[in-house]
Formats: sequence, structure tokens, C-alpha cells
Amino acid sequence: MLKNFQYDPKAVSRGMSALRRLKKWGPLALLPVLAGCSEGILAAHGPVAAEERQLLFEALACMLLVVVPVILLTLTLAWWFRASNRSATYRPTWSYSGRIEFIIWIIPLLVVLFLAGLSWSGSHELDPYKAIQSNKKPLAVEVVSMDWKWLFIYPEQGIATVNELVIPTGRPVNFKLTSATVMNSFFIPGLAGQIYTMAGMQTRLSVEADDAGAYRGMSAQFSGDGFSDMRFNAIAMNDGQFDAWVEHVRSNAIGSLNNDVFDLLARTHNVQSKVYYSQVEGNVFEHALSMHRAHPAGSAMPGMAMSNLREKVGP
Repeated sequence: MLKNFQYDPKAVSRGMSALRRLKKWGPLALLPVLAGCSEGILAAHGPVAAEERQLLFEALACMLLVVVPVILLTLTLAWWFRASNRSATYRPTWSYSGRIEFIIWIIPLLVVLFLAGLSWSGSHELDPYKAIQSNKKPLAVEVVSMDWKWLFIYPEQGIATVNELVIPTGRPVNFKLTSATVMNSFFIPGLAGQIYTMAGMQTRLSVEADDAGAYRGMSAQFSGDGFSDMRFNAIAMNDGQFDAWVEHVRSNAIGSLNNDVFDLLARTHNVQSKVYYSQVEGNVFEHALSMHRAHPAGSAMPGMAMSNLREKVGP
């Protein structure tokens, strides 16, 4: 076959032209796909996510004020001082300019100071412990991360769910979070940033959903074999639908949630589908906290050896 091969300069030229066009216009073909993206930190559906997105855009714009001029100046200088440009002044003994040195350092310094102020003010405005101001009473939800599932307790409604979070729209939600095993990270990209859950410690997060819909909830911290499946549905609905969902949970529950049921659930190292509990007996969330505080250097559960954390027990 190679004996019959003949080099065709025109064919090679056409091929190179096609590759250049693909390199130039190929990324535009991805725009229809990207336009359909409705999730992520840029698709904000609540006040917290909207403020985080605004902070991201402001920081990006500030950095582009440096990056874009530097790129343009680099290209301009390379073009102007090309070998064929006789108008460019050749200065082989040039070594220093105070004006250029001042510009080179003052602009990055101002950008760093601006970004520092922006980050400082944004960190205080977006403090996860800061309550969201609203005329409506906040909904309290207690969250416990496990291997490899999420437990949501509604103390006011007296119910609990596994791997399903439902919240009313237009009403702040105050989360209290902890972990039943290793450190994890609670993350709903469309509503708020991530926050860590740690055994024996409590963290807080306030969110609010402006739009009804289903949002993707996930774990953003690697925690073991089932980490990739440690996802949950975060569903926002109006007040009437939320009340109906509470009754739905009570009607389709497998039983009540108490300290013993919690301990068994925490020992079960597997990925579960959604589970409902019609009643919460006692303060299960405080039990999860005090259990680890009483055994700070011990296992994840009382009487459980650390080696048992690797075992998988069926539901």
C-alpha cells in the first residue's frame, strides 16, 4: 500500500486548513450543550447562592483587569519589536525605568488589596452561621452525614428522612449539621456553598430557595467506597405542598427514629434509597453529638472497633 502512496501538497494544505477551522470554530459547537446547563454554582436559585455568584463575578472581573491588558501588551510588544519593524527603537544598553517599574508593581498591589477587601467583606456577608432576614419563621432541619447517606431530621414536624430533603420556598432554612462517622461536606450547588460536617462537632448553614424545583445535593468530601453515590434530592415547594409532603412522610414511614434506630442506621455502611420515619423520639441529633464527645479517641460508634468501619452491612 505504501508503494502506491503519492504526496499531494494540495491535499495536505486542505487538511491543515480544515484543522485550523476546527480549532477556531470547534468550541462554538459546545455552546448549545452548555446553554442547557441548569445546575451548578452559576445557576443560583436562592439569595445565598446569588450573593456567592456575584462575589465570584466581581473577583473574576477584577482579575481580568490585569490578565487581559497583560496579554494584549505582550502581543503588542512582540509585534512592534519584531525584527522587520524598522520604526522600533533599538536600545541595547537600556536597563531600568522607574515609571515602568512603578506601573508593574502598583497595579498588582491595588488588585490584591481590592481582592482582599472583597474577600473579607464577602466572607462576613456570606457567613454560614448568619441567619437570613425574613418575615417568615425559619424552618429548622438537623443533618447527620453517615456512610454513605444523609439523615435529615425535622424537629418541629417530628419526622425524619434519609436521602431526601424537602424545604418550602421563600422561607429561610436553618441547618444544624454533624457527622456520625468521618468528616464530610454538605453541598447544594444551586442554593448554597458547601460546609463540613464533623463527628462530635456542630456546624450551621442558612439557605433559602426562591424557586420551586428539584436541586442536586451531594457530598463534596471523599469519605469512602460509597462516596460517589452519596447524593440526595433537595426539593423546594410551596407551603401547601410542603405540609402535604409531611403527611406523605408520616403515611409511608417504616417506623419511628430513636437513639437505637439511629445507632443501627449509622452502623450500616451502605448506600440507601430514601427512607421515611414518622416520629422522632428524643433528641437524636444531640445523641449523635454526645456519642462522639464521650468517645473522642474511640470508634465512630460506641463499642465498635475502628476496623469495623470498613465492613458493609446490608440494610
